[in-house]
Amino acid sequence: MTALFGDNRMSVAMLDVESGAMATYGHDAFDTASIVKVDILATLLLQAKDEGRRLSTEERAQAAAMIQKSDNASTSALWTRIGSASELDAANERLGLTQTQGGGGTVWGITQTTAEDQIRLLQAVFGDESPLSEASRAYIQDLMRHVVGSQTWGVSAAADSGTTALKNGWLKRTQTKKWVVNSIGRIEREGRVYLMAVLLNGCSTQEVGISIVEQATRASAAAFSRRVREKSTT
Repeated sequence: MTALFGDNRMSVAMLDVESGAMATYGHDAFDTASIVKVDILATLLLQAKDEGRRLSTEERAQAAAMIQKSDNASTSALWTRIGSASELDAANERLGLTQTQGGGGTVWGITQTTAEDQIRLLQAVFGDESPLSEASRAYIQDLMRHVVGSQTWGVSAAADSGTTALKNGWLKRTQTKKWVVNSIGRIEREGRVYLMAVLLNGCSTQEVGISIVEQATRASAAAFSRRVREKSTT
């Protein structure tokens, strides 16, 4: 796979939902960029559950804009609402994330995470065993299935059937001028359901990053799904 991304750093994790089989390439921590928005919404919903309330009309509007359009102003408002990094970290303990640390101050996009931890987050969103309520999981899933068309790239490149639910992230680092390009989500491929996370850092442009992420997504999914099928027939 290394030939796909040259000097860029990459990590990929993929889980077969039915069997629980998982494969991971790379274990480094990466900037989340906008994929942290799923985590922020999960945190908000956990807090609302603890408080015995539903999201307000304003919170729901901000959540929809944050996930479906990747709106940063709405994200910053909700980041403040949840209590920023310390409360994200507290929620992540409950969600089963062990390798994610919230970004300092108001800079939610430099939250650090691993591909493996993003699979844990997706399991909390799409799995039945989760501290999130069934209604909260369905809410996040619906938003992730209806992101705007210009943001449907990424892990969807490996899907060949069904509806893909995803969230992508992209960020140009000020100091290095290099791009972070990430994609997480649930895909359906050859009749099976997979959770997938692809994290990439060091791209010259966002477009190059998207291309590399999608190439790695297709290659990883093809190899992993083949292995899963082989094991299921032995």
